[in-house]
Amino acid sequence: MPRNPDRRSAPANPESGARPRRRPQRSPRPDRGRRVSDVPAPEVGTEVELEVGPVAHGGHCVARLDGRVVFVRHTLPGERVRARVTEGGPSFWRADAVEVLEASPDRVEPAWPAAGPDGAGGGELSHVAMPAQRHWKKTVLVEQLQRLARIDPEWLASEVTVEAAPGDDERRGLHYRTRIELVADADGHAGQRAHRGHRVIALKKMPLATAELMDFAVAEDVFTRIWTPGAQLKLVAPSEGEPVLLVDGEPWRRGKPDTRPNARRSVSEFVAGPWGAHRFRVAAGGFWQVHREAPSVLTRAVLDASGATAGDLAGATVLDLYSGAGLFTLPLAEAVGPSGRVVAVEGDAQAAKDARRNAHAYEQVSLEVGAVERVMEGGRGEDSTAPAADVVVLDPPRSGAGRAVVDAIAARAPRRVVYVACDPAALARDVGYLAGHGYALSGVRGFDLFPHTHHVEAVAVLDRRD
Repeated sequence: MPRNPDRRSAPANPESGARPRRRPQRSPRPDRGRRVSDVPAPEVGTEVELEVGPVAHGGHCVARLDGRVVFVRHTLPGERVRARVTEGGPSFWRADAVEVLEASPDRVEPAWPAAGPDGAGGGELSHVAMPAQRHWKKTVLVEQLQRLARIDPEWLASEVTVEAAPGDDERRGLHYRTRIELVADADGHAGQRAHRGHRVIALKKMPLATAELMDFAVAEDVFTRIWTPGAQLKLVAPSEGEPVLLVDGEPWRRGKPDTRPNARRSVSEFVAGPWGAHRFRVAAGGFWQVHREAPSVLTRAVLDASGATAGDLAGATVLDLYSGAGLFTLPLAEAVGPSGRVVAVEGDAQAAKDARRNAHAYEQVSLEVGAVERVMEGGRGEDSTAPAADVVVLDPPRSGAGRAVVDAIAARAPRRVVYVACDPAALARDVGYLAGHGYALSGVRGFDLFPHTHHVEAVAVLDRRD
């Protein structure tokens, strides 16, 4: 975008997570966001030597220094490191490992050095071997479910899995993202924000992006052009059709705004598996799973968990909450058949518009547009906007469903709840709420759909105790 001193751009948040971030909360816990003061604590910048302990939710490990907890990034359990303090405080510090004095056998050459200490956010585990990354994420899932939901740790250790997506080990966890978000720094160079900061780290490439997306970025001079400082860029390489570049939400083509009446603002995604094949229209700027294999991996997991694969949903009523553009809605509609019913609930107007178009051929699908908690408050039974259900599938944002939605789900007495989660802490909290309504956790499958980051997707199954 040419420079324009009169143009004002909103700040971007281009980290690697799949969903919108939770609202910051005041909490000393490292897995929750908190306001970072513009005035650094006096210990910031100090270098200390640390013996590194276990992993913790949020992409760091726990160490102790003179009785103080230090959350250290860019390290591994069992290492001895020299770390630089990045945030101070009376109760705990944060730090980045800047020198490894004794290395873990799971340490490898970083796959994305630009995301190392003092670098871009969104690649904090690129120094960890792929099997160890999955073990890291399983450890976090188990710890959160044990601590927040009071699930038996021995059961969790034996039952919780974290699986690689097809092809990721062969690609060393690289080249999987079909969507990336960038922001222009003060000099107009495209990059990503530093971890827990506003500073933009200019980039020359993005190794987590698919080859198709990087070729498109090169063709559009994304990393070499001078953009308006603060401009937000989103690049999308759908499974069908040409990639799309949005600059501050507007389509661009060949180095300039695409002002054509038919300029592309949506893309086509094709998802296929043993359940069949479906084509989805999705707003280019809207939510879709970023990993190239995630839509099919998660669809298969949800269908298995809900009983659809075994034919148990024929004639059933299914609630599909936070349904987005309909990724799960369409295969669930085929699973319930013409005598069943799928009620999809989505609060985002554009996603609901896409879902209505994607599901128009399925008479058994009804779509409720509105915040899930508000739609679910309508009561239960045939007169409710969200009726009683046999199975509930929900795929909430990172903040989770929350008590009000969980209470409303339980009021409809489904025999099974299938919960798709992108945050272990929010999942564990909501599993605890469901346990209070008589639902027992019967399975958790984790999926490593964000390699080289601490993020993990999980599909949890809860069954009503009779």
